[in-house]
Amino acid sequence: MSAWSAPLRLAVSLGLPPEAFWRLSLKEWRALTEAPPAPAPSRADLSALIARYPDEETPP
Repeated sequence: MSAWSAPLRLAVSLGLPPEAFWRLSLKEWRALTEAPPAPAPSRADLSALIARYPDEETPP
């Protein structure tokens, strides 16, 4: 198997024909295959984390 087998199979599973795959730039390929960024936690989620894992008090 070549190094291109897995990326080409992924492209086809995304509905991208092989001809279009070979025309993609690396930047375009990464945009198609990168996971979206994780959403920011809500205020309630952040408050729950702070309550669960409080900062340790340091002596003055």
